[in-house]
Amino acid sequence: MFHLIAFAVCLSLYFLPSILGRNKRNFAAIFILNLLLGWTVIGWIIALVWALTVDAAPLPRASVQPSCSVCRTPIRAGQNFCPGCGNPIAWPHGAAAPGTQV
Repeated sequence: MFHLIAFAVCLSLYFLPSILGRNKRNFAAIFILNLLLGWTVIGWIIALVWALTVDAAPLPRASVQPSCSVCRTPIRAGQNFCPGCGNPIAWPHGAAAPGTQV
């Protein structure tokens, strides 16, 4: 019984970086590094540091430019027809086209 408990404790310590990094964006890479190189002390330390680092914040999205729903050509404010395919632009209901006066 003691051997089984000792094995479980050792296995948990071995995979500690993977356990700590389970909610990371790069969890799969952390797990693979831990699995394949965790037996080396340096590989285990690198996996642990990687698991404990903070994920980079996502880049702020720039304002989304509207595009044609048919051909995905970018549309400028005030256009009523797509410059790429000629289809009429359907602006959101109840809102005037950007750049037009109401």
